[in-house]
Amino acid sequence: MNTTISNNGLPKLPQPATGQGSGSTQGTSSTTSSDAVGSSTGSTDRVQITDSARALQEAARTHSGATMDTKKVEQIRQQLANGTYKVDAGKIADRMMSLENQLNGKS
Repeated sequence: MNTTISNNGLPKLPQPATGQGSGSTQGTSSTTSSDAVGSSTGSTDRVQITDSARALQEAARTHSGATMDTKKVEQIRQQLANGTYKVDAGKIADRMMSLENQLNGKS
């Protein structure tokens, strides 16, 4: 499966004119002789992403439509401004451990 990644409005970086790059290959792209840099046939770049990256991408899509509790946000904003906001370190630690377990495939 090929996944296209857009540049998100960023300027396109110039590509080296020769086949010499940084020398770093980590298995994230594959080329064939017809895809070689400097090819006169109009080469295309391909990127292969890991299953973990696909899962993160899907999670981002799932939560992109999430709604925000504006009353709660304003309440926290006021507490921060007044200096009365209390951080519950135990709750933060529990949620961090939950996320770590999810990332490691544990329930």
